[in-house]
Amino acid sequence: MNTRIFSLSPLPFISPSAVEPQVFDNPVEAVDALTALYERNTQFLIDAFGSLAKGAPITGRYRACYPQVSIETASFGHADSRLSYGHVAAPGIYTTTITRPKLFRHYLKEQLGLLMRNHSVPITVSESATPIPLHFAFGEGAHVEASATSSLADLSLRDLFDTPDLNNTDDLIANGEYEASPGEPAPLAPFTAQRIDYSLARLSHYTATSADHFQNFVLFTNYQFYIDEFAAWARELMAKGGEGYTAFVEPGNIMTPAGSAKPDTPGTIRMPQMPAYHLKKKGHAGITLVNIGVGPSNAKTITDHIAVLRPHAWLMVGHCAGLRNSQRLGDYVLAHAYVREDHVLDDDLPVWVPIPALAEVQQALESAVEEVTGYQGFELKRIMRTGTVATIDNRNWELRDQRGPVKRLSQSRAIALDMESATIAANGFRFRVPYGTLLCVSDRPLHGELKLPGMATAFYRTQVSQHLQIGIRAVQKLAAMPIETLHSRKLRSFYETAFQ
Repeated sequence: MNTRIFSLSPLPFISPSAVEPQVFDNPVEAVDALTALYERNTQFLIDAFGSLAKGAPITGRYRACYPQVSIETASFGHADSRLSYGHVAAPGIYTTTITRPKLFRHYLKEQLGLLMRNHSVPITVSESATPIPLHFAFGEGAHVEASATSSLADLSLRDLFDTPDLNNTDDLIANGEYEASPGEPAPLAPFTAQRIDYSLARLSHYTATSADHFQNFVLFTNYQFYIDEFAAWARELMAKGGEGYTAFVEPGNIMTPAGSAKPDTPGTIRMPQMPAYHLKKKGHAGITLVNIGVGPSNAKTITDHIAVLRPHAWLMVGHCAGLRNSQRLGDYVLAHAYVREDHVLDDDLPVWVPIPALAEVQQALESAVEEVTGYQGFELKRIMRTGTVATIDNRNWELRDQRGPVKRLSQSRAIALDMESATIAANGFRFRVPYGTLLCVSDRPLHGELKLPGMATAFYRTQVSQHLQIGIRAVQKLAAMPIETLHSRKLRSFYETAFQ
């Protein structure tokens, strides 16, 4: 491979040969070019590391950069105003760095195709000036033996390769806080390549599954009972042939293909912090279920990272405390508003920002409850209430002076309390991912109704299966909708990126 060497004290940089920008009027060809450039540059870094680890002489620092895609528009154009994405707001130059184009191939083809169609402009593919960190060049799941770096003992990796730079992994674009310098292109996507790579690595760490397996419709739960029920149902589905689903993937990337009663890749692993399970379908149109455990910190962490995959929707299905005397254990709560006392997003999304209910998601959830339970219309009120859900960061709030919390809950008209729902909804709003919440009342602390061990066992046995099937039915309904309908314009700010 031809290389370029240019000096920078104390060591010169060694990089792959320069590539001239390429212009395309076909999104498939543009994505192919992005893929070729990315694969070439990451392989350059991997090969350089391998050579040094085998004892090759150190002659310089190795650098390769992410590919980037750009467009330039000279007019405001006449984009379809019904779409929430796929067009830019004003004339100018727009660009974004790209990583893992194979993983994002379908997404990139769709986004670039919309830009070409809506603005009648070509796409330019070129090398950016943003270095690819060595850690991200290896990709998620890569394993490098400690002995491989023994020959580099006199120098740290940072002396020889670029490493992750937190200055390039922020959420300024998504938060609406990014300000381009004069003459600098505007952002084309909500996340930079380094920010995406950082999250892909975190996803693998927290869930013990590869980003390749994540589906576009995500369910979050705060109890392992839902995972057990989902896994049993998915395995039974695979044994029957899949019914449209192609595989079931468990932590450790253990995969059971459709038509099989046992995994193709059996194994055991230590369970991760937030295990993820994936019922796969062609085009990532299946279902991912993640057990986020208890608390807003986990809820924010996992949604921060899943957001870079640009899912079409995520829903919370878990347990909550019922706050009304008319509620019973096992009743459902469909959130249409949130009180945010979780505090984990206060620096990113002020608490005065309203988190609106999304009609498409609300209708899918309510319709799913009707179909699974058999209740309809006015009768549905026997088992479900629609109202405000409050999310707090103190699991034992009942043990403190209750006058303040109870007064706020009453004034807000809250009907349920949990520790995750508002966080998931707020991060969905923040990252433009359609969101929703359907909870199941598991206790009523204000009315002295706490679950005893026997009661809890019976409750979980009768309600978890039904609740999970409601969540599955809801995401199946969302998956059947046109994607341009599901991605609501409610989630778009004044100055949005063109990429969804």
